[in-house]
Formats: sequence, C-alpha cells, structure tokens
Amino acid sequence: MITRSVLGHRLHALTLAEAVSRCVTAVERRENLTIGVLNAAKIVKMRSDRELRESVSSCDLVLADGQSVVWASRLLRQPLPERVAGIDLFTELMAEGSERGYRAYFLGAENEVLERMLQTVRARYPGLVVAGARDGYFTDEEAGPVADEIAAAKPDLLFLGMTSPKKEIFLASYAHRIDVGVVHGVGGSFDVLGGRTRRAPLSWQRLGLEWLYRLLQEPRRLGPRYLSTNLAFVWMVAVELMGGRR
Repeated sequence: MITRSVLGHRLHALTLAEAVSRCVTAVERRENLTIGVLNAAKIVKMRSDRELRESVSSCDLVLADGQSVVWASRLLRQPLPERVAGIDLFTELMAEGSERGYRAYFLGAENEVLERMLQTVRARYPGLVVAGARDGYFTDEEAGPVADEIAAAKPDLLFLGMTSPKKEIFLASYAHRIDVGVVHGVGGSFDVLGGRTRRAPLSWQRLGLEWLYRLLQEPRRLGPRYLSTNLAFVWMVAVELMGGRR
C-alpha cells in the first residue's frame, strides 16, 4: 500500500472502497488489523501527547478522517486520494458484514445511546450478527477483563465508540489479546447512530465544514477546542510549507 507523510505522520493513501476491501481481506485472514484515523485536532494533540502519538502510529492502517488533512497533504505534495471518515468506514463495514454474515462487537458510549444505536444497526444491517456490546465507561483496572470479554465473543469486527486518546490507548494495550479480523475506533459514531447527535449534511461534508456543523450544535463545549486546534493546525501546515520552500 502507498503511504504518505503528512506533518510527520504516516497515512495510507486509500479511498473508502479500497479501505473496505483491505478490511474484508483482514477479516478473512483473521489479521487483527487495527485502524487509526487522523484529523486536524488529533494531529495537534499528538504534538504534546506521546502516548496518543505512539498508539496511533502503531496502528496497521492510518487514514485521513478530516478533510483538512487531505487538503494539507496536497499542499505538502504528499497527496491523499480522499477523506476516509471513520463513520463512513464504520457504516460501510457493517453493510459488508451484513452481506457476509460477520460478527461484530460494539464497545463505547453510554448504555442508553448504545441500546438505541444497536436498534438502528439491527434494522439497517439485518445480516450482521451482534456478537456483543458494552458501554465505554470502565476503569483502567477493568480494561483487561473487558478485552477478555470481547475475545470470548469471537467477533470478526470490533468497533470502539470511545474518545481519543482512550480508544487508541486501549487498542495499543489490548488488541493483541483479541482474536478479531478488524479493530476500528469510530469515535462519536455511536452517538450519531444512536440519535444523540446529528451528522452534517453531505454538502457540508464535501466543503470540509463538518466540524462547523458540530460546533453549531455544541458551541460552548466545542468552540474553544476547535478555535485552538484549527489555528494550530493551519500554523503547522504553514511552517511545513515555508520549511519546504527554503
């Protein structure tokens, strides 16, 4: 697979369809393929969070979840073909799993959201077997037993609906204990399918404004974070560009 280096981070130059195909191969071979995704906010956070940086870089497949990362890759002459949003890969894998009778385990969110999300999953993807599910609220001491519980369910697909860096750290620490085809950290996707939050319309997504749509839904919580991370990301790209032109 072709890889690119964007702001010092390795990303795989795959389309969504190519990523799904790679995951199907991993399931058939029981590869325990771990997937990491990068957006602007995570790249900024990784500068100061060594554990997050190491856990993402240890993933077998690293994809551009943010449109800003794709734009930056092209400016820096390390072009990625398209954005592969974590939620899009999540839903495409469930659709593929429904066709193939895969078993899936869902880890994350609050119990109420998780139950609503599972209702949606069963309705949309009837051929997908729900091998198990658990909320994402557990202590560090409970993480090992949670991993063992997942392994006992023998899933083909493991979806982690947890925030960064918790999901990356969980993957780095326990993915080897779980015999699974694909492990995918899907962030807030459970909240979307569970009806807690709404995803931006396709027109906003194409313009790279999905972050703005989320900001308008939760301005107080997301405003300060998005302002600081977006500005920092633009500055990082500018510095990289100036350095490359010297």
